[in-house]
Amino acid sequence: MKSKAELIVISSTKFGENSIVLHTLSREYGRRGFLVRVSPKTAMALFLPLNILEAEVTENPKSELWFARNFTCVSPLNSVRSNIYKNTMTLFMSEVLFRVVRDQTCEDCLADWLKGQILTLDALQGDYSNFHLLFLLGLCTALGFSPGMEDLSPFVGEWYTSVEALLTRPFEEALLVPLNGAGRNEVAESILRYIAHHTESSVNVRSLAVLRDIFA
Repeated sequence: MKSKAELIVISSTKFGENSIVLHTLSREYGRRGFLVRVSPKTAMALFLPLNILEAEVTENPKSELWFARNFTCVSPLNSVRSNIYKNTMTLFMSEVLFRVVRDQTCEDCLADWLKGQILTLDALQGDYSNFHLLFLLGLCTALGFSPGMEDLSPFVGEWYTSVEALLTRPFEEALLVPLNGAGRNEVAESILRYIAHHTESSVNVRSLAVLRDIFA
């Protein structure tokens, strides 16, 4: 059966000589990998992390690996792709999603929430260096375990006040909570420990170190 679907790219993995597995999140299918045929003429930039694409999906009832083709870009992320800071944030966000959201997970509204996050990051101007921390806290809620400070306090230690401000202040004010690169890194690690505890997964996110360095 063929259908159209909006897919958010999480990552891609080379599969043989002429294919990739595109790991995606969508309203229709949740977290799912699709086999995509590629060639030297394929515009691989289409498949950058957190791109929002429309594709023709071919479901295969005999296999968990379905096909996707005829991709078009739904929302060009011009600001993200031209800005090294925002682009690095998308790498971090996509790596977290890859490690936390399990295959064929289909949480209500998760794809819609993620699309909103991506478009918000693309539109932001000014100081957005705390955005990935707010993304992590929002992801907790999107996955169904809305955190309060009583839940977070065993994980955040000395960063309790900063995390409380991120959690409770309006979005525009939370973006401006004063933290340096090392502080943001430790806050992110503490929230990731909380997520790992609730999802029973290993959340070793290598791109976090890059964020620490560029937002120092």
